[in-house]
Amino acid sequence: MVKIPFFLALSTYFSFGLLFVFGQVRDFFRKIFDFFHFSNLQGYAPICSGQEDFIVRRLYHRVQDCFGRPISSAPDVWFDIVHRYSNDHNKTMRRTSKVTRCLNLGSYNYLGFAAADEYCTPRVIETLKRFSPSTCSPRVDGVFLLFFILLLLLLSGTTTLHKELEESVANFVGKPAAIIFGMGYATNTATLPVLIGKGGLIISDSLNHNSIINGARGSGATIRVFQHNTPSHLEEVLRQHIAEGQPRTHRRWKKIVVLVEGIYSMEGELCKLPEIVAVCKKYKAYVYLDEAHSIGAVGKTGKGVCELLGVDTADVDVMMGTFTKSFGSCGGYIAGSKELIQYLKYTSPAHLYATSISPPAAQQIISSIKVILGEDGSGRGAEKLARIRENSNFFRSELQKMGFEVIGDYDSPVISIMLYNPAKIPAFSRECLKQNVAVVMSGFPAVPLLLSRARICISACHTKEDLLKALEVISQVGDLIGIKYSLAGSNKQHQEQGAKKLE
Repeated sequence: MVKIPFFLALSTYFSFGLLFVFGQVRDFFRKIFDFFHFSNLQGYAPICSGQEDFIVRRLYHRVQDCFGRPISSAPDVWFDIVHRYSNDHNKTMRRTSKVTRCLNLGSYNYLGFAAADEYCTPRVIETLKRFSPSTCSPRVDGVFLLFFILLLLLLSGTTTLHKELEESVANFVGKPAAIIFGMGYATNTATLPVLIGKGGLIISDSLNHNSIINGARGSGATIRVFQHNTPSHLEEVLRQHIAEGQPRTHRRWKKIVVLVEGIYSMEGELCKLPEIVAVCKKYKAYVYLDEAHSIGAVGKTGKGVCELLGVDTADVDVMMGTFTKSFGSCGGYIAGSKELIQYLKYTSPAHLYATSISPPAAQQIISSIKVILGEDGSGRGAEKLARIRENSNFFRSELQKMGFEVIGDYDSPVISIMLYNPAKIPAFSRECLKQNVAVVMSGFPAVPLLLSRARICISACHTKEDLLKALEVISQVGDLIGIKYSLAGSNKQHQEQGAKKLE
């Protein structure tokens, strides 16, 4: 839990208050101006009006140049950012032909597979020639449900690569079976509604990803939230709602599922999985673990938080992950029991109706898993895992020494520098870009109102020189805009905590 000082909280509220007041004043005059002008709506209501797009029009447009920057190269350690300009106060951005080579601190390229790789790339190219870029079909094409018997007529969206990938993923994460999807976000949003429904209880971490939130909402189950990464509060919520039962009827819950992430994407914190699993076992609740940012990036052999924290994968009922971070590809997976995976193949809309994952993308994942496990005949996988851990811990430690307020845990490749005040977002982003360092900014509503931050993603391919350059630039910018909030006396405490976690 981030504890924001009173003065910072007050100044942040004041800044957002000013933005809100000026935005409302501009909207008031806009309504007056529009009243005296002919409307071409022809009787239709405005498709975007009032508060629906207030944040976009009055807050986001002011800093739009700091988000969605296009690139014209692979998202490697260094990449090319395309320059943009605006003639209407950032309402629309236009690209130019000018590019700048920048140090990449924003992409989820944890193990460096997003760029050309000596083992993966030739095999992906060969797969492209053999299978084409897309299957142009869902995994199951032509499905009839008759008297509760599911007849699968044609599997034109399934290739030998899809079957091989599912076997590889299941073996990699330590589960009996797995199912793959073409989109990581849809893995959560399409799976949760078929796992649990009306009469079920979902208990979700308060800082879970939006895909989990939307998947839970779409399920129709009762949703309750527990304090972020707090097993004791999870137990309180479980005990209370098991005792009360379903709303109005007070019947037993049909099913209880607890939703957590391995590494929380905006905080960089490791899930307290051993304690959460113990609580769920005690109250007979299922554990659904989202390992989007942890699979492939942490653990001795890259097998995620279960391996890192010593949790038996048999104790995690549903394991979810994506291929967009550590594997340099796209899509996601669900791993679990054979019964669970067979059920999802019959019911998940992402499997039944969505186009299957591209064959070259599937080959990229298969090849990268082989590199991680050392099955390519080299030790590059182990080197990458050791390097990302070393790079992440070094970068986090150095930022803390400089006086930045950094959240998250050691071993996590996601490092967030707290900015708090919304005015710091464009200032930090633009000043870093001027010195050829590209960072990702996060503000409301992606994060809580008071907790704006710069989120840095470390890669195994970052060299020591890259990290030192980034630290130098970030330190200069931190001094310039005044975001070194941590007291000098607290640095020793950070180091001691980090040393304990490393041990």
